[in-house]
Amino acid sequence: MGRPIDYYFSLQSPWAYMGNAPFQKVAAEHGLTVNYKPMPLLDLFSETGGLPLGKRHPARQRYRMVEMQRWRDKRGLKFHLKPAHWPFNARLADGLVIATVEAGHSVAPLLARLYAAIWEDQLDLADAPTLAKLASEAGLPGEALIKKAASDEIGAIYERNRQDAIGVDVFGSPAYVLDGEVFWGQDRIDLLADALSSGRAPYGADA
Repeated sequence: MGRPIDYYFSLQSPWAYMGNAPFQKVAAEHGLTVNYKPMPLLDLFSETGGLPLGKRHPARQRYRMVEMQRWRDKRGLKFHLKPAHWPFNARLADGLVIATVEAGHSVAPLLARLYAAIWEDQLDLADAPTLAKLASEAGLPGEALIKKAASDEIGAIYERNRQDAIGVDVFGSPAYVLDGEVFWGQDRIDLLADALSSGRAPYGADA
């Protein structure tokens, strides 16, 4: 088993979508074992002082749109800035990822498909049949996983992930936590790679 890293995210986060492929590349290059930890993002915001998009100042909302275009170009992606079914309730989609982890299946192919489904294909990931179909296309038992995803057991793990996130000072999506050091945002993946390549000790707030 490789060096562990915790990957906190929600499928409704465009930044998690943009950062997923480069993060997976870094994880593979360094032989990391990724602990996938989907979490209820809006609940995390309310706990840590963040605001949902609609409640942010208009200047912040406008700047976000500019940044999304910049990073779309930077990452070589083609996606909709305002997909048809966004925002959406991510509980079932995030729960599907957790259910896949719990069942011992490979998560990375499913996650890539789900991100693309939202941002590129404009599918509704709050819809159970859509999610089951996407999971099946990824070679997974879609119907069984969707049933599990909706369960109280998976809901409890989802909430525990949120609590874990708060416990390690995560406040947004995506966040990558290596040896207790938080790298927040897909624009910090290069810094994560630098930390892994250098072998340095983790940085902390008490330095």
